[in-house]
Amino acid sequence: MAKLVSVNVGKPKNVSWQGRTVYTGVWKSPVAGPRMVRRLNIDGDGQGDLDGHGGEIRAVLVYQVASYDHWAAELGRDDLTPGAFGENLTVDGLPDDEVCIGDRYRIGQVVLEVTQPRVTCYRVGIRLGEPRMPALLVSHRRPGFYCRVLTEGEVEAGQAIEKIAAGPEGLTVAEIDALLYLPGHPREILKQALRIPALSPGWKWSLQQLLDQDAADATAAGNSGLTGNKVPPPAWPGFRPLRVTDTHDESSSVRSVWLGEPDGAPLPDWLPGQSITLRIPAQPGGEPLIRNYSLSNGLGTGKYRISVKREQRGTVSAYIHDHVRPGDVIDVAAPRGTFVLDEGQGPLILLSAGVGVTPVISMLYALAMTASKRSVWWVHVARNGAEHALAAEARELLDALPNGRSHISYSAPATTDRVGVDYDDAGRLTADQLADLALPVNAEAFLCGPDSFMDEMGEALVARGLDPANVHREKFGARSALTPGITPTDVKPPHQPEGPAGPGPDIQFARSAISAKWAPSYASLLDFAEACDVPTRWSCRTGVCHNCETALLSGEVRYSVEPLQRPASGNVLLCVSSPSEDVVLDL
Repeated sequence: MAKLVSVNVGKPKNVSWQGRTVYTGVWKSPVAGPRMVRRLNIDGDGQGDLDGHGGEIRAVLVYQVASYDHWAAELGRDDLTPGAFGENLTVDGLPDDEVCIGDRYRIGQVVLEVTQPRVTCYRVGIRLGEPRMPALLVSHRRPGFYCRVLTEGEVEAGQAIEKIAAGPEGLTVAEIDALLYLPGHPREILKQALRIPALSPGWKWSLQQLLDQDAADATAAGNSGLTGNKVPPPAWPGFRPLRVTDTHDESSSVRSVWLGEPDGAPLPDWLPGQSITLRIPAQPGGEPLIRNYSLSNGLGTGKYRISVKREQRGTVSAYIHDHVRPGDVIDVAAPRGTFVLDEGQGPLILLSAGVGVTPVISMLYALAMTASKRSVWWVHVARNGAEHALAAEARELLDALPNGRSHISYSAPATTDRVGVDYDDAGRLTADQLADLALPVNAEAFLCGPDSFMDEMGEALVARGLDPANVHREKFGARSALTPGITPTDVKPPHQPEGPAGPGPDIQFARSAISAKWAPSYASLLDFAEACDVPTRWSCRTGVCHNCETALLSGEVRYSVEPLQRPASGNVLLCVSSPSEDVVLDL
């Protein structure tokens, strides 16, 4: 029979790491005597990052003596003592390749139910002084597992662990862990895993994404269970020249540019809501600048249209307005992005402000082309009629939808603007006004506009009752960072890295509008981006979690460590890659 060897607890604390401060509860130490195990925790214990650890589903973390022995031999260590892997219960027995999700165990009065494998996290690497640890735990199939507490009570080292119920599908912790993180995601096993009631909601969501992923395109699509990205790979790598076929002013500040193949062949279609990246020689000396623009036309035209607002200090937007003419040739990267119209049949809310209407127009075209019977609400904010770009186009598309409705707010209507005809409300759209529209709470919502607008309206929709997972935002600039456990500091604008310029390839961060020379002193593109204060997203830093997966708009990279699973075609894992040549990253 399995035995409880040690009970380990530890409160979160600040730890210095690579010049930053990490708030973490990974430092656990054995305690003497009995400890109370409660629904959310063990007395005296805590977690620093409740997004990835702790809570009712992950109340107790279990790790095995046999795995300690394995790592001692594998890493050549003699200093690994209970709690070193951040676990609450160190046990003799209960191996990951035998314990199943849904198994139940009794320790004294306490009853635990196995809910999921350990989440990959860089902090266990900090605790052990071994940065490879998140990847090693997965590749060696020794992750450990979390439990929920079904019956509270006291536990103490030395107690026996009794199995009192078996998980209904017989899938082990190691099998579930590999199903998500390692190559090969058998559909029948995915279906089997999704039938386990005890499996945590987060893991169910990830496995459902893998099940929904196109099996025929699995290699190109990467791991949608980790990224949530089920869009097809880009139609071509890098940049290619496209010819400007037409330009048209859509309002006093927005100009549309049509792009086509130089030989007249049709361009590949895209998903409604996606964007393209342009490389424009808008600087003195012809140095190119890179910007992303949403596509604003309908599918099936064989051409791409972007609609660009002239910004007050926008070098590229001014160049497009003042210099781009039919016949010009512009370098363009293929349509990309995950801000795309869903394929469901439920209600839709399309909420836009200003030039944020551009991806919404593409979505309206797609709905009108299929004569969709979905309930569609378009809520838009503009300054006035003169600045309301694509207004007539949007109304015509909505008129083609049997269940299409709109609400237009002008923040400063002109005397010629007609209330009830051109717009519905004067003034800035507020959360209260949005609530008064009685928008459907079971809708998918797509928001595009200034960050403050999307934040305020997104919060209003959630307060109204929408599931936060169904509220999607599109950002034209740099996306928000994800740096779990890092104590926030003053946000700096992206800049050149400190010190002399490196001798290596040019690294261009498209959304942050900077480029810098690579230096071999950096371990990865992630480290280099952080040195430039470019917002990044990461968690494991070892090529496992795919949080750092980013579109590689052009160039080639090499991997210092082969990822457990390659990213989607056209993407790169920043944390384990370095440039082989000049690269452009969608950061």
